[in-house]
Amino acid sequence: MATRKVPKHLRKYTIEQNYESYTAINHAVWRYVMRQNHHTFKDLAHEAYTEGLKASGIYTERIPDVSEMNQCLAPFGWGAATIDGFIPGVAFFEFQANGILPVVAEIRKLENIQYTPAPDMIHEAAGHAPILCNEKYSEYVKLFGEIGKKAIATKEEHDVFEAVRHYSNLLEKGVATEAEIEAAKQQIDEKTKLISGVSEAERIGRLYWWTVEYGLIGTLEDPKIYGAGLLSSVSEGGNILSPDVKKVPFDLETIINTSFDITKPQPQLFVCENFEQLIAGLQEFAKEMAFMKGGKEGLEKAIQSANVATAVFSSGLQVTGIIHDMMTDDNNEPIYIKTLGPTALAYKDQQLNGHETNTHQEGFSAPVGKLKGINQPLEVLSDSELIALGIVVGQNCELQFESGVVVKGKVKQVVKEENNIVLISFKGCSVTYGEQVLFDPEWGMYDMAVGEKITSVFAGAADGEAYYSDAEDTSSDITHNQEQSELDALYQTIRDIRAGIEENPTTAIEKVVEELNTQYPKDWLLRLEVVEVLHQNQWLPELEKEIITHLQKLGEDNPELKALIENGLRIYKKVI
Repeated sequence: MATRKVPKHLRKYTIEQNYESYTAINHAVWRYVMRQNHHTFKDLAHEAYTEGLKASGIYTERIPDVSEMNQCLAPFGWGAATIDGFIPGVAFFEFQANGILPVVAEIRKLENIQYTPAPDMIHEAAGHAPILCNEKYSEYVKLFGEIGKKAIATKEEHDVFEAVRHYSNLLEKGVATEAEIEAAKQQIDEKTKLISGVSEAERIGRLYWWTVEYGLIGTLEDPKIYGAGLLSSVSEGGNILSPDVKKVPFDLETIINTSFDITKPQPQLFVCENFEQLIAGLQEFAKEMAFMKGGKEGLEKAIQSANVATAVFSSGLQVTGIIHDMMTDDNNEPIYIKTLGPTALAYKDQQLNGHETNTHQEGFSAPVGKLKGINQPLEVLSDSELIALGIVVGQNCELQFESGVVVKGKVKQVVKEENNIVLISFKGCSVTYGEQVLFDPEWGMYDMAVGEKITSVFAGAADGEAYYSDAEDTSSDITHNQEQSELDALYQTIRDIRAGIEENPTTAIEKVVEELNTQYPKDWLLRLEVVEVLHQNQWLPELEKEIITHLQKLGEDNPELKALIENGLRIYKKVI
């Protein structure tokens, strides 16, 4: 089966995985976490997780090659693509709607081995990928992508997203000063305070968090993990049975009204009975979203977002742009809408020829509603009815809408799709509403959208491939890269010994330990790996004891390391 390709307009979020640049420390971090995961989750995770690890191209000994993952996931209807950190929610969900798992190329640093608020290879690959091999869960995640990509966020929420992305990048890259980190945290707080209310994007984000990221399945007494956030955090995932973590039955209303903090362990987790319950909950939630309801409510959400959105007329015409303003009648129904900046028109998610962003570079506007004295919507009128109204190519006509909007001009073109009139173009056109001029003949051609109602409003573009390709360069030439260090060389030596390609392993180990003792007295992970090799091969028992003593002293001096070291010894040596 062919691997899935990333749509062109999403490629700007991707990055080339330079596999050879992963350091020996990177692989050691991966190996430690995966071994801990296997040990911790073999009885706690949903059976689909352990079954799906190898099937999804994920191995304990090395960081995944995303091209291999892409091929391994193909039989399950999925692919994988490497991305560079946080990406906008609309784009993230669109990847999933296309059956593509976005995988961050970076892997967490050793100092963040237990948990990182920034997305990384461990979270995306080890957390998300394996369970996608379960057919019903895969259905849920793809459906979530289809629905989630349409969720509208407010402008303030978009601003918070950018602030959080900046903060998480500072934490993970590890080069920022305390002052820079504090300033980034303060910016998040300042942006967050500007948010009022809870948007549909925030609510569906909560549903995603408490299911795909932190979900449990089964019973309250015997829950199993399927959430990627838990499956990629040994400390938090291994703690699910603790009475300190409240287990709550899956309930849609409770979930969407429960916020979360990505920087802290979760105080409660929601337990679904089965994956079918997740699908039913998501479908129920979708009924209240703007893409299902349209109308004034949907347009208001799009205006508040100040980002690209799509309004769908009852004729089927889709208008994509930044929806900037609308006018309403005495019944509070939309009668006129306006977009700002590059706008494109589409039908059934396919851009109409001649109506790309270059055509409507400065925006677009159109009336909404019925013509005065005409019972049927304009979009369904027959050719003879159009002639009776004077809507004939090459002739002047005047259209009076029930709302009071008046359109006058020479008909240039009538565009139909599947026998529905979706667009009428005018030359020398004026559009007025009482004394207000909505369009002046000097502004050029007036392309009038046709539709009695706005039936749907959703985030993003109807035809993203065309809209974003027209608007900007969508290619990405970024390549993931890691810097090698002297400590990496020591880690690599132990990897080579474990692989059987070091001619004098004990001598090499003694040199590594000597270098660790003189240059890197606080490094604990490589010492664990040395203990493992020594113990399994029954080499240098006295040196093994010395290293264990050193590790125990490190744990006593640093409580954060104590559990990591003890857990590592328990697995590597299998006696402590």
